[in-house]
Amino acid sequence: MTDVKTGPNPLFLREEDLRQGIELLFYAYRDFTAEPDAMLGKIGLGRAHHRVIYFVGRYPGATVTELLAILRITKQSLSRVLGELMEQGYVEQRPGTKDRRQRLLTLTDKGQELERQLSDAQRARIARAYRAAGAEAVEGFRTVMLGIMDEIDRAKFPTPRGPGGKR
Repeated sequence: MTDVKTGPNPLFLREEDLRQGIELLFYAYRDFTAEPDAMLGKIGLGRAHHRVIYFVGRYPGATVTELLAILRITKQSLSRVLGELMEQGYVEQRPGTKDRRQRLLTLTDKGQELERQLSDAQRARIARAYRAAGAEAVEGFRTVMLGIMDEIDRAKFPTPRGPGGKR
């Protein structure tokens, strides 16, 4: 007689399932970053540059301090990457309007175009996976990803609206 599964394994916290979750994250991240890595390699940039370009594009006018908090890297590392991106014309900084000591970061037109190119393949990959999984699985994925994050970052992601605009 064939064993018919009636749903997800209720023993999902077994060691093998946890290890498989870790492995899935590694493989997914590898494939998620492959196309942008190849594009960046052609212009002499790397993954650190991609992260800065992404978050400066996502939060135009962010301060260096805010970017440091998001990326959790040293000032020295960020300074090197930002310097290269500014030198090549992808990012610009200007003084803050209230506090002139602040450095507000934005993408140039060239930086916006690069960010779009880098994100297009990733958006397509995520959209394809979301369509295949369905809305309930997408919400489950979101819940799992939020659970993996440190608590301080979870507040950055508001609860999505459900059917009829309800939360």
